[in-house]
Amino acid sequence: MAKNAQQDVQTLEILKEEEIAAPIDLVFETLLEQMGPLNQHPDGTKMPMKIEPWPGGRWFRDLGNNSGHFWGHVQAIKPSTLLEISGPLFMSYGAVSNVQYRLSEERGITRLKFAHRAIGQFAPEHLENISTGWNDLLARVQKASQSRSHAVRA
Repeated sequence: MAKNAQQDVQTLEILKEEEIAAPIDLVFETLLEQMGPLNQHPDGTKMPMKIEPWPGGRWFRDLGNNSGHFWGHVQAIKPSTLLEISGPLFMSYGAVSNVQYRLSEERGITRLKFAHRAIGQFAPEHLENISTGWNDLLARVQKASQSRSHAVRA
């Protein structure tokens, strides 16, 4: 017998801003690397992904043998100032997200503005832990960008 259950639709908004002591082009390149082949869980476990950096390009986890997990499509991209992704991300249920990375540079400092907005029927464990993953990604982008920038100047 089919069971009908009512679940509330919720909204989510996470906004973050980082200042990164590195040129904007280097930060954008590092962002794509950290979202793609260098991606990892906050505990350091590797989770390489693929990102196709063009409008309509996919962001996904390729597990081989035609298996994996689709996270989203590149909705808008303007290297090195904008990357916008739309899709379910890590949520395998009725939800859709829009993630934006907006970058600007002033006097060698890149300001990265991050926004994740979503609507759906969220699993409680995702709501509890979602900021942890974004904080980790942004910290990795900041650290790697600044390290690369210092190495270039040395």
